[in-house]
Amino acid sequence: MWNITPWAFSAGIVLATLCGNGNAVGQTLAPTHRDVAYDDQDPSQKLDLYLAKSETPTPAMMFFHGGGWRAGSKDHVPNWLLRAVQQGQMSVIAVEYRFTDVAVHPAQVNDCIRAVQYVRENAEQWNIDPERIGATGGSAGGHLSLWVALHDDQADPSSDDPVKRQSSRVACAVGFAGPTDWSLLNELPHDHPAYRQLLGYEPGTPAEKMDPERKRSVSPISYVSADDPPVLMVHGDSDVIVPIEHSKRLLERLKAVGVPAELAVIEGGNHGVAGASDSVSVRASEFVREHLAEPAVTR
Repeated sequence: MWNITPWAFSAGIVLATLCGNGNAVGQTLAPTHRDVAYDDQDPSQKLDLYLAKSETPTPAMMFFHGGGWRAGSKDHVPNWLLRAVQQGQMSVIAVEYRFTDVAVHPAQVNDCIRAVQYVRENAEQWNIDPERIGATGGSAGGHLSLWVALHDDQADPSSDDPVKRQSSRVACAVGFAGPTDWSLLNELPHDHPAYRQLLGYEPGTPAEKMDPERKRSVSPISYVSADDPPVLMVHGDSDVIVPIEHSKRLLERLKAVGVPAELAVIEGGNHGVAGASDSVSVRASEFVREHLAEPAVTR
């Protein structure tokens, strides 16, 4: 399944061959707690908790689903995450967020930030280690995971809301085929309407007529800094929905500032890679175990 060459790994790039579609979103485990509200601005702001059975606090991964920021569901959690729950390795929190027909950017990233803070505020009652929380997702969820991971901490120590006082930082992130840089809309074809709808523009709006600051704000690459957590990106080299240049450019930026980063390139993979099926998630499982096995160390 994995064709890993030493030179590629040392450069932060893993080459892999796509072997079948696998079960992209096979749901084999019921949530321990369903539809827990993490905010009260909109009915969509809920999360499902898949809690691992453990005598000690477990690591946890936040799962942000895909669907063009206007569709999809937290109900569909990839098998590689559910297996980790069943094996007692970590807990998983599947997050629903506001779609663009309700509110445009930054509503989606704000919801994901809030969800991380909410989990950290309630970590003790859910037997979760607040220092070992990661983020993952595919397509739109990949974008959201990377945005959360790379953005500065949103904790507000002076807030009257105890949730807002919590850190929004994560210990690692895995993005499957997620867009990272809206400036690429000026350089490469991006025909899918979701890129523009996320920012409140009509489909087909020329990239040069979109506000540069809005494109900067929505792009995870804009927030890269040396204190960012380790990042893994998984991307198909035949993806025409989210060109692989998004991941390549982010990898280059992360490595330039010394952040541990990898890109697993799925040879022949299209945007179906975003589903995080068994055939493309092997390195993701290893990566999460490596970076959440022990309490996070502040870099």
